[in-house]
Amino acid sequence: MNMHLTPTMEKFILHWGEMGTQWGVNRSVSQIHALLYLSPQPMSAEIIADTLGIARSNVSNSLKELLTWKLISRTHVLGDRRDHFEAEKDLWEMLTTIAEGRKTREIDPTLSMLRQCVDEGSRDGVTPEYSQQKIERMLEFVETLTNWYEQVSKINKPTLVKLMKLGSKVARFVGK
Repeated sequence: MNMHLTPTMEKFILHWGEMGTQWGVNRSVSQIHALLYLSPQPMSAEIIADTLGIARSNVSNSLKELLTWKLISRTHVLGDRRDHFEAEKDLWEMLTTIAEGRKTREIDPTLSMLRQCVDEGSRDGVTPEYSQQKIERMLEFVETLTNWYEQVSKINKPTLVKLMKLGSKVARFVGK
């Protein structure tokens, strides 16, 4: 038995899948995430496969990826031995989970590589000064962004929401 999808729900799920591909995420993974986000109750892999019309093996692999990203959780339903899955419903939690995951997978390795390049380039005697300075500037830039992210991630949610709603008005407090 699959979940009934309205045209609006289908549009949302299809767009979420397309958006995911733009971010380097498999379309099925993104569509399953969208479906679970819209679902009022946890869903089994079989129901997900039937609802979206995708192979059960694809669903299984996609659920593993979503679990790794911590965007969904496994749960159990009384009277059913199968695993069920539900998505994080709080949008702020979802955003912070995605941001932290991307930082861990993409930014942290980049920082490590940049630090190695700065160190190696300063000692190798062959890296041109211009290129070495560019790498150092990139390292400084990524470290600044990382430090900003780490500070912002510690701000409580209500304060962060107020800060974001202020938008460019916050620049008045910083000065010109």
